Formats: sequence, C-alpha cells, structure tokens
Amino acid sequence: MKNTFKIIPCYSADTSGVCSAFYELGGMTVVHDASGCNSTYSTHDEPRWYDQRSMIYISALTEMDAVMGNDEKLICDTLSAIKDQQPEFCVICGSPMPMMTGVDFDAIAAEIHKRSGVRTFAVKTNGTHSYLKGAASSMLVMAESFTSPCEKTNGIGVNILGATPLDISAEMIESTKEWLTQNGFVPVCCMAMGSTLEDLGKAAGAAVDLVVSYSGLAAAKFMLKKYGIPYVCGIPMGEAFGKVLAQNIWLAAQEGTPLYPCTERNTDPCGIQVIGESIFAGSLAAALSLEKGMGTRVICPLDHEAVLLGKGDLALSAEEDIEAALKAQSIRGIAADPLYRYISPENVGFYEVPHFAFSGRCYMKKMKDLIKTPIGEISV
Repeated sequence: MKNTFKIIPCYSADTSGVCSAFYELGGMTVVHDASGCNSTYSTHDEPRWYDQRSMIYISALTEMDAVMGNDEKLICDTLSAIKDQQPEFCVICGSPMPMMTGVDFDAIAAEIHKRSGVRTFAVKTNGTHSYLKGAASSMLVMAESFTSPCEKTNGIGVNILGATPLDISAEMIESTKEWLTQNGFVPVCCMAMGSTLEDLGKAAGAAVDLVVSYSGLAAAKFMLKKYGIPYVCGIPMGEAFGKVLAQNIWLAAQEGTPLYPCTERNTDPCGIQVIGESIFAGSLAAALSLEKGMGTRVICPLDHEAVLLGKGDLALSAEEDIEAALKAQSIRGIAADPLYRYISPENVGFYEVPHFAFSGRCYMKKMKDLIKTPIGEISV
C-alpha cells in the first residue's frame, strides 16, 4: 500500500504545529478533539512543557457532540476558560473528526470573540497534514494580527521567523541570535520562541527576516508585501556557510529581494544525503558541501516550496520512496534522524541529527547545537 509507514513514524501533525507556534505568547490554544488527546500536543510534541507552562486545552469532543454538531458546548467551555485564565488572545484549531463533520471554525471564533471581547483566531487544521502547515498558518496569523508599522531599528535589524522546537532547539535559537550580533546585525524578534507580543509589534522595524524553517515562509512573504522587508532562508551552521548567510543578509538589506543561500550548493545524487525539513536540511547540506568539499543532496519528506530545494534535491514523502532513493546507488553517507537508520543501507556511514517532530524525546540527549558544532567533526 502506497504511503503507509511500516518502519519509520510519521511527523507531528498540523495541530501540534499550531500549539507549538503560539506556545510562548500568552494566548490560549483550544484543540477541538477527543478527550484524552491533550497529552499529544502538550507533552509528546512539546519539549517546553516541563519547564514552561502554556494554556493548551482540549475540547473533549464526544461521539454525541460530533454527531449532533454541539458547537455550543465548545463555545461555552472556551468562554469559561477565557474568563478563568484571562489570555491575551485565543486560538481555535481542529483534528480529523471536526473535519469530517464540517465544523465552521471561523464562525466559532467570531462567536467567542463577540461574547468575550478577546481576540480569537481560527487556524484551520485537521490533523492530516504535517506540523509545518499548522505552524506556517499560525505564524501568518501572528504577522497579520500582531505586527504594525513602526520605526526602523538602528542598524540592520533582523527578525527570526519559523522558530519552533519541533525543528530547532532553544539552544540553536540563542546561538543564532549570538551569531547575528557577532556579524553586526541587531536581533529584533523571534517568531515565536523567546519573544512576546510586544516584541512581535516591533517586527516591522527590521530590515531583513531570517527564515529558519518552512514554518516562517508565509509570514516572511506577508512581511515583504506589507512592509517591504526582504527575507533570507538559512540557518548559520558551520563557519563557511555562516559567512555566506551573513553576506546574503547584507545583500538582501541593500537590494530588498529574497535570497535562498541554503539551496546554493554542489548537489550530488551519490554524495551525502541529508533528510529533513527543507531549510534545516538545506543549511546542513550547504555547510557540509562547503567545508568537506563534497556534493550533498537533500531529501525532503515534508511541506516545502520548490525554491527551498536545490537542483537535484528530492521531495519524497513515502517511506518506500525514501528507502529506494537511499539504496538506488552508492552514496557517501546519510545525515538524518536516527530512526531513518532502519531504512538506510547498512554499509553507509550515518550521522545522527535528531528531529523532535519526528522522533520526539527518544534522542533529545543526542541533540547538538549545529551552529556551534564544527562541521569538520561531522563524519558520515
């Protein structure tokens, strides 16, 4: 059967992407889903839960509620939670069952806003897409709702867009901010880790947006259209690629056009295969190509846009297709989450790059800050 995961797991769902994106902003996220499913979004797919609490709720949708279309129960329960918790805003999103029964989330959000006076947003998820789609929709909502025209930051201000721990650890985000400062840039806000709603309100004062995952691309395009802020896609992994990325940020600030340095590398179907999210994997592949002097190829199993993949890269979502691509010819090595080892050739070097949205907490202790890790130490 095509697209059936038999050995490796699937990635976190779009609903988890919504919960993760809004986690730190002081709002309340309500997932319209069955009772008992909250742990999926608040613990299994959220490494911050044990250190930093957030208002993530489940509607406890029952079979009778679904069959009878009892939306009033969801509205009243949400209003009660809003009165009790006093959130800055409220987000409503869905799971597979509301999709099947045709729940009108826009109408529910409008009704909650009317009765409570609290800004309420509907993010249309259904649990059948990857976390990237949910996070991307959420960050677009942030850009549209929480940013406004403001004075430009002194120097070249840079926003970090697309930051969630499902892709990038908090340590790597802090290292990215340090890297920006070291290269003469001014970090403005990070959408959406380590920033507040007040910080998001200053985002329009930046000169460039640094997009660190596909999650931030839609927001970056909005910022370009509304505020004229260009964006650059990449993560400063390794000294050589870090220099290239810094040059691209300077160039984008001067010319006002989007740039994709994570795609500019020597691709080779027999070189190192990097599997993962398009910008993260592309940045690692570029760093490996520059510092090891060898070809690399990205295999992206997730949501992406064509501009985020280099010539020769592959977009493969099915387990059997990824396995076939890895075994089709002699390759030099693989860099991917450890769980991909089980569909990889046995005689090929494997460098473990744990991906929280894929393997969860299984390999958290093996996660490295690839911004501060010398690329020369990576052996595949």
